[in-house]
Amino acid sequence: MKKLINLISEEVTKAFVSAGYDEKYGKVTLSNRPDLCEFQCNGAMAAAKEYKCAPFMISDKVAALLESDEMFESVESVKPGFLNIKMDTAFLAKYMNDMKADEGRYGLEKAKKPLTIVVDYGGPNVAKPLHVGHLRSAVIGESVKRIAKFMGHNVIGDVHLGDWGLQMGLIITELRERKPDLVYFDESYTGEYPKEAPFTISELEDIYPTASGKSKEDESFKEAALLATKELQGGRRGYQALLSHIMNVSVTDLKRNYENLNVHFELWKGESDAQPYVPEMVEMMKEKGFAHMSEGALVVDVKEDTDTKEIPPCIILKSDGASLYSTTDLATLVMRMKENNPDRVIYLADARQSMHFIQVFRCARKTGIVPDTTELVHIGFGTMNGKDGKPFKTRDGGVMRLEYLLKEIDDEMLNKIKENQKEKENLNIDEAEAKQTAKTVALAAVKYGDLSNQASKDYVFDIDRFTSFEGNTGPYILYTIVRIKSILSKYEAKGGDISALKDAIMPAVNAGQKNLMLSLAKFNATIESAYEESAPHKICAYIYELANAFNGFYHDTKILSEENEELKKSYISLLVLTKEILEACIDMLGFSAPDRM
Repeated sequence: MKKLINLISEEVTKAFVSAGYDEKYGKVTLSNRPDLCEFQCNGAMAAAKEYKCAPFMISDKVAALLESDEMFESVESVKPGFLNIKMDTAFLAKYMNDMKADEGRYGLEKAKKPLTIVVDYGGPNVAKPLHVGHLRSAVIGESVKRIAKFMGHNVIGDVHLGDWGLQMGLIITELRERKPDLVYFDESYTGEYPKEAPFTISELEDIYPTASGKSKEDESFKEAALLATKELQGGRRGYQALLSHIMNVSVTDLKRNYENLNVHFELWKGESDAQPYVPEMVEMMKEKGFAHMSEGALVVDVKEDTDTKEIPPCIILKSDGASLYSTTDLATLVMRMKENNPDRVIYLADARQSMHFIQVFRCARKTGIVPDTTELVHIGFGTMNGKDGKPFKTRDGGVMRLEYLLKEIDDEMLNKIKENQKEKENLNIDEAEAKQTAKTVALAAVKYGDLSNQASKDYVFDIDRFTSFEGNTGPYILYTIVRIKSILSKYEAKGGDISALKDAIMPAVNAGQKNLMLSLAKFNATIESAYEESAPHKICAYIYELANAFNGFYHDTKILSEENEELKKSYISLLVLTKEILEACIDMLGFSAPDRM
């Protein structure tokens, strides 16, 4: 289906051309004065300069030609030359029925040429628990991926684990001090290594910070960790086996934590997966003259003549021959081009890493790792701050584990649901259902609280505001969906058949209903825009508007008590469409709605 605003623009453009004016003046926009009209066209103001006449002379002619158009209730020419447009309710009703008939798509066309898109998000380090700093990448990345999938593209989410470098050497060295008799440390051992890991996730999460602390105070420990890292990367069997255990134990725990966030990855690749591609990539850069030595390091110059600020060279290998993040990211691109051949690669990472991605992207293009046809995108996000405006911390000033934060919000939400049940209506929700509902609503509170902000901006993580059932919050959106579900359940309980309501939506009978229809009609344009700009906040703004429009209609209209049966069916059919679109949107944001709250 064509977007409603495009259909309107086409009609107005035809009128401009029929009146003898250029088609470029027929563009229509949403009205900035919704109290006067629903859409507007200001083309006559610009056309007046070209055609050397008063703007209202042009707008009068165009309005006269559109007077009998079935699409419009009215097209009014207003001095000095604006066109104020109101939609015809019968035309809108037909548009609603067409959206409803397009089951699952609601008028949004699938991509004609599906792209292969890799979304690199999450980025946790193995052997370390997820903390609040991992939240934004996971939440925004999952939504960006889901939006692209809904558009019909082939999308691959890759967690891109931090499983290489000194942290592995630190873990191995600390483990050796604690359990020196483990077979993994016997270089002469040639047999099979145990299938069970010699540590639990709790032990592993203690080992890393202990080792990290020791390395800062004990030079010999740090030297041992550097040697262990080098031997691991050089292929030492026992250390490779330990790395496999570290990965298995960590990934099992990470999957559990990401599951609680309703975040799912198609690939669980790590930096270590890209390491086999490093030597050949480095040789290629040397042989083709892209890389040269600078102050002992191997670098590729990536500055361009048009740069207005200094862009340092991309370092490929340090003076001691060690790899860096840039090396790993470039080798990962080599791997992705061979395995996935993506049309676009999107990275979710803190905005403060923007220089790193400028260097890596330019180096990848300059050296031919990616062709010009492959788009490389960095979505840089701002920080999640506490109410004091500083990066979010625990009460004692530490970095909060993500599962503790989610538990805190689950508990807050459970209390609110229990209070809500006491104050408003006794729904007889048992403890198990209340806990599950609290978890569902809490996740919506967290995700919507993040995603409703433009990704690039910092935001304040305010549990009290995010968990509120009023205002621009996740719980308010869910409460609206639950209210619709309740009405539909009551309709069916009285013998109504929702499945039989094909083409049942009739022209709006009041302003609230028309406003709801106009909001629903924006669905395809909103999702398309959110996809093109990788902007989940646009979907949040849309469903907040849609929820408000529904609640306005709900308060103005007697739905279930309507005596005219056809009109009641029209209302119910419109509610079904509203529910389905809200549910499609929140699924793209990465959360769902309960049946009761």
